[in-house]
Amino acid sequence: MKHKKTIKQVTQTIPVHIGQTYELQIDRLGTSGEGVGRYDNFTVFVPHALPSETVSVVIEEVKNSYARGRIKQILHESDDRVAPLCALYEECGGCQLQHLSYEAQLRAKRAQVVDALSHIGKLPQIPVMETMRAEEPWNYRNKMQFPIGRNSGKIVIGCFAQGSHRIINTENCHIQRAENNDLANAAREIAEQLHIPVYNEDTHKGVLRHIVGRVGRSNDLMAVIVTATKQLPRAKDFVRMMRERLPNLVSVHQNIQTYRNNVIMGRDTQLLWGRPTIIDSLGRLNFHISPRSFFQVNTRQAERLYEQALAYADLHGTETVIDAYCGTGTITLFLAQKARKVYGIEIVQPAILDARKNARDNHVKNAEFIVGDATAVMPALYKQGIRPDVVVVDPPRAGCTETVLRTFANMKPQRIVYVSCNPATLARDLAILKGLGYLAQEVQPVDLFPQTSHVECLTKLVRRDLL
Repeated sequence: MKHKKTIKQVTQTIPVHIGQTYELQIDRLGTSGEGVGRYDNFTVFVPHALPSETVSVVIEEVKNSYARGRIKQILHESDDRVAPLCALYEECGGCQLQHLSYEAQLRAKRAQVVDALSHIGKLPQIPVMETMRAEEPWNYRNKMQFPIGRNSGKIVIGCFAQGSHRIINTENCHIQRAENNDLANAAREIAEQLHIPVYNEDTHKGVLRHIVGRVGRSNDLMAVIVTATKQLPRAKDFVRMMRERLPNLVSVHQNIQTYRNNVIMGRDTQLLWGRPTIIDSLGRLNFHISPRSFFQVNTRQAERLYEQALAYADLHGTETVIDAYCGTGTITLFLAQKARKVYGIEIVQPAILDARKNARDNHVKNAEFIVGDATAVMPALYKQGIRPDVVVVDPPRAGCTETVLRTFANMKPQRIVYVSCNPATLARDLAILKGLGYLAQEVQPVDLFPQTSHVECLTKLVRRDLL
């Protein structure tokens, strides 16, 4: 007679409880900038806590595999802790690392990349350079997107509070350009004076949803008023009053976003006054920026990022290059300065139209832009006899699918330059590319977003048989 095997179900006892206080040693920073510690081998995330600190923590949320808490008291303070510049920092969700010295921020971002390569990609041997620092870690953002709401009967404009849709009224955001702060303050005052209804996301009623500001070369300012209605009440008065208050204002648009979702901007945009675009520069290249155009929010650091991408591409004027997620063509046009021919591929048609215009405006004739999915376009180019020497890829946070990576590898370029905004998906994709015959030579983190937990990376990969 056969006996059935008894299967024991092992469940971990959760050692922490909501409302209770525990003492923790913080070991590292999480990907969102929070401190990470362990209590009785159970992970606890603690916003505003720093590595090497001992903290007394009140537990606020408990899940099966982790908990979240808030600092009750710092028992041992890190030498890297500094006073945040912003008075709203504890509430606001726009920044995560103002309480950490800038030098330590750079080290933490490199550590985030090293950790991802080691634990996700199983690639601890890849050299990771020191994080490329920003010359100016404050007031660098050339683009602002602030929601508009009401609180205690008054209009508020600013960032959302951490983990919520409660708007923190922000008069001087320390990572925004001064022109954007001036715009937010002017829009708040004008909307109050003109009694324009503010959008309520619960009732789906009201008009004003967001104010978007973009600052270009020579500090020119574009304002985009995002509305939940097709008409902006007293639009002429709104524009006139903004022009009176904002000397750098050169462009005012209305964007219409009628859908009941969290998407900031809709498809339809109307020019209310001024220029249809503003101009910004990257190196010797000029770019027309429209209300919905993608453009890096930190102009100077983006310049250095693209210069590094160009260095990794190692072009000598004879190469064919494919830029597989080209967007509005910023990297493509940088590459075109040193390549024989560059093909930019992008699935979003308006971005390709912007890219073509940017190429014409900069008199770049060796760049061709194609609308479509890279997995379809690249094999088609291959069938046409096009053999890229270099492939550059700058995907969204989700990274590349294995199909896309195989498509790159099948074209057998000598080098791949991978630009990433997410170390986790970068590590995953580098492991796949290794299996496809491409070995990462080094990773260069770039601090594109100081005071936040985000880090941009560039990786140079070389085909194995060329090493």
